[in-house]
Amino acid sequence: MSFLMSTFAPVDEQLNYLKKGSAEIIRESELRAKLEKSRASGKPLRVKLGMDPTAPDLHLGHTVVLRKLKHFQDLGHTVIFLIGDFTGMIGDPTGRSATRPPLTREQVEQNAETYKAQVFKILDPQKTVIDFNRRWFAQFTADDFVRLMAKYTVSQILEREDFHKRFQAEKPIAMHELLYPLVQGYDSVALEADVELGGTDQKFNLLVGRELQRAYGQESQVVLTTPILEGLDGVQKMSKSLGNAIGIHEPPLEMYGKIMSISDEMMWRYYELLTDVQVAEIDEMKREIHPMAAKKELARRIVTDFHSAEAAAKAAEDWAKQFQKHEVPADVDEVLIGLSEIGGYVLTDGSGTATARADRLLVRCGLATSTTDAGRKLKQGSVRVDDHVLKEPYLSQTAPPPMRLLLRVGKQMKIAIVNW
Repeated sequence: MSFLMSTFAPVDEQLNYLKKGSAEIIRESELRAKLEKSRASGKPLRVKLGMDPTAPDLHLGHTVVLRKLKHFQDLGHTVIFLIGDFTGMIGDPTGRSATRPPLTREQVEQNAETYKAQVFKILDPQKTVIDFNRRWFAQFTADDFVRLMAKYTVSQILEREDFHKRFQAEKPIAMHELLYPLVQGYDSVALEADVELGGTDQKFNLLVGRELQRAYGQESQVVLTTPILEGLDGVQKMSKSLGNAIGIHEPPLEMYGKIMSISDEMMWRYYELLTDVQVAEIDEMKREIHPMAAKKELARRIVTDFHSAEAAAKAAEDWAKQFQKHEVPADVDEVLIGLSEIGGYVLTDGSGTATARADRLLVRCGLATSTTDAGRKLKQGSVRVDDHVLKEPYLSQTAPPPMRLLLRVGKQMKIAIVNW
């Protein structure tokens, strides 16, 4: 027995490690009891995290809960990364004001393959159980679905905030959407999960899992939620559609530069949610390290996690050249553009002056997602051309072609070569 007990850290140590960066534990007393039982028996807890493969790429916001799953793995517990290849066909209604367009089977399968590769940037591939919920739902009969639906009432489902708001606003709620919380909850039954993780926006679904486990004669799982990570603007949640995300497959310099662009206050939140640095060490850094040095260390850690230590060192060197020594790294992309592509023209007054639309130029160089996005960035003063802030909608050059422009938007950089 003493050998078994020594395989797991003391329960208080485990709890301290797991509580760091957690938003809520339902219930902590139950988690303590499960950890004590696990330590006494030598049997690891079964810890589940499910993600629907609705998009091909993950960003740092997705990795907050993945890192918490890793913490359970660090402590010796069995972690199950569940790919919702069945639930992905329904579409999670969380946070939606309208029915999510359904994905095809082919889209779900393609995205699932990329998820498997991406999660191993955080999790140990040798110790991670990868599962798919189509494994059991493909075997479900009509009788099984009727029995599952009988476990919950319509009024219980409509307590969910998303559904309640849409119901009150008389917006459509598709029948298959009402099934989603039950289907996700049943995953915990199928896997006999001891703990399920999710973002705070998933709380309703996770609690359904607790209730369904009781209804099927199992001990209820503990629910542990993690915060929703704010994006680069420090206000809205990280989202590619909002243009404030850091993708885990972005090039090292781009990732490093984006991290260096966040506020000092947001930096400490990123330390808490995106690294394994413990709270006591973070508090010490706040007292003793200059914010710039701390931010460089944060950027180094994150780039190392998703690329390599060598890539992080190179990114730090290039960033220093680019933004501290005002040099241009040798590997900055050059974009060849025709003047007409960006709404440009040459004045007919004989001066030879070429004029182009700045918003179209930013979109063409990949520094803005749309002309609307570009216009907003210009108004905010976040666009620099040859080290000068550009707020005007047009830019001009009288010199002979080509027009060679060094463009910076935030921490991103491109060289535009415009010819006519």
